[in-house]
Amino acid sequence: MSNGKRRQPSLSQLRAFAAVAEHLHFRDAAAAIGMSQPALSGAVSALEETLGVTLLERTTRKVLLSPAGERLAVRAKAVLDAVGALLEEAEAVRAPFTGVLRLGVIPTVAPYLLPAVLRLVHERYPHLDLQVHEEQTASLIDGLNSGRLDLLLLAVPLGVPGVVELPLFDEDFVLVTPLDHWLGGREGIPREALKELNLLLLDEGHCLRDQALDICREAGREDAPVTTTAAGLSTLVQLVAGGLGCTLLPRTALKLETARSSQLLTGYFADPAPSRRVAFAMRAGAARAAEYEELAGALREALRPLPVRVLDA
Repeated sequence: MSNGKRRQPSLSQLRAFAAVAEHLHFRDAAAAIGMSQPALSGAVSALEETLGVTLLERTTRKVLLSPAGERLAVRAKAVLDAVGALLEEAEAVRAPFTGVLRLGVIPTVAPYLLPAVLRLVHERYPHLDLQVHEEQTASLIDGLNSGRLDLLLLAVPLGVPGVVELPLFDEDFVLVTPLDHWLGGREGIPREALKELNLLLLDEGHCLRDQALDICREAGREDAPVTTTAAGLSTLVQLVAGGLGCTLLPRTALKLETARSSQLLTGYFADPAPSRRVAFAMRAGAARAAEYEELAGALREALRPLPVRVLDA
């Protein structure tokens, strides 16, 4: 049969098959997409007839995908994702800053910048349904590439092909120490001092850990200064307060994290202080790129009261 006369599957057939492929259970699949079970079964059978292949192996106990079903389930999901992207693009053109925006944020940014982000969205974009996902960098990039997330707020550079960065600001790191530490409360600390310190770091997977190690290498330290690690900055600061060592904090985190203990001092590095850059990241060619760029511009203005160096677009 020529391509011109080949019957086309319907979206509802593809949706039914994709749901069965995901759940491997007719009742659960039907409930997931709001279809009756007989209608779902009929739609999958109609798809099999249209395509001329058996997609499912039906037994009394469970549903299995045939080898053809395994291959075509991936294609069906891709088609449905593409249709979803088309509808999102149409919605974005029709009414900017409406609908869902799935924002991914790293843990070392989320607690300190989200108040400003949420306030900005609430005041300026009240019809935008912002959904926040806090994850580590690798997971966020996967989510962006797969379409699970729309926009990321994280430390850059990422160096990931197909991802566009919209820089927001640079911020310095400071040294947080116990009260009796010789560098506690000092200004103009040379980076070389990091060579001698017992430095506490975050666990593997946090980009802030990698940045801290880079800063130590730049200061001439060869070993990885890690004896104790923590899953979050709050724990890290409590370990410092308990006298286990020192740590590096980004300036935006300083006020919130050090307010919890009277057993801490903050030291400031000599210029140029070690720093990190924070940016939005989006897929190249994103349908809503103009919205994300406008949001970045608005957020830069909203962040000016914070102890950061806001970057121009």
